[in-house]
Amino acid sequence: MANTFSQIYVQYVFAVKGRENLLQKPWRDEVFKYISGIIREKKQKAIIVNGVSDHVHVFAGIQPSQNISDLIRDIKNNSSNYINERKYLKSKFRWQEGYGVFSYSQSQIGQVYQYILNQESHHAKRTFKEEYLEMLTKFEVEFDEKYLFDWLD
Repeated sequence: MANTFSQIYVQYVFAVKGRENLLQKPWRDEVFKYISGIIREKKQKAIIVNGVSDHVHVFAGIQPSQNISDLIRDIKNNSSNYINERKYLKSKFRWQEGYGVFSYSQSQIGQVYQYILNQESHHAKRTFKEEYLEMLTKFEVEFDEKYLFDWLD
């Protein structure tokens, strides 16, 4: 649309169904590349997609016309189909319901990029639950623990 300018950066965080460690290293990067392609196909900007065996972080620049929940629905649906069609696992792959989405400013792009890039080393020190609860608290998101992801304690 003419005369419409924006800078909207969001980070999605979502988990494997049951928080199982199913995103295996031999093919995990292929899934992340596929997710980046979904974002680009929707005419949005994939900045970085990375994660570990049980969850994913997606950092993207989105246009105001892009519905946040529609984009994550398409990412989760299409990527789970991708994993299942390639038979990476013996069982059916699914993502957990729900997600977290957090917004950032232009000046934070580098910091968020580095944070997502270093997920492997980051999670050697702390759990996904600790990370996710810290994000919710930092962004002052009200939540009820019973509606959060299924945690592996």
